[in-house]
Amino acid sequence: MSENGHQTGGCLCGQVRYTLSEEPKMCVTCHCKNCQRQAGSTLSIIIGVSEDAVEHSGKIKTYNDTGDSGATVRRQFCPECGSPVFTRLETPGLIFIKAGTLDDTSKLQPAFHCYTKSKQDWVDLGDLPAFETVPEGL
Repeated sequence: MSENGHQTGGCLCGQVRYTLSEEPKMCVTCHCKNCQRQAGSTLSIIIGVSEDAVEHSGKIKTYNDTGDSGATVRRQFCPECGSPVFTRLETPGLIFIKAGTLDDTSKLQPAFHCYTKSKQDWVDLGDLPAFETVPEGL
């Protein structure tokens, strides 16, 4: 957290930094293959925030990926250390932030799992709602 109480975060090397001026609208665990590849892990925890509530500094590089729907997924990362930071979908006004880049992750509470059709077999989903792809309305 920054001194004004807003959440802050950044990449591994510190070149990219951001501040959130509002609480995240959602926290989700994504199991899609492309998030697995980008994170180099079994899943990715992301938070959704209004785009106008995010201020960032530092250069970011964008890789245009394609989601299951055929829509462009703009994956943004630090060109210096390679840390994935932002994901921008075609959802107007919303940006997703890789939750692991937050300075304080102690209050993360994923609301549901998405893309469970590609989750690793050994991952236990617990009691959270789970969706084969993305729930309607998201």
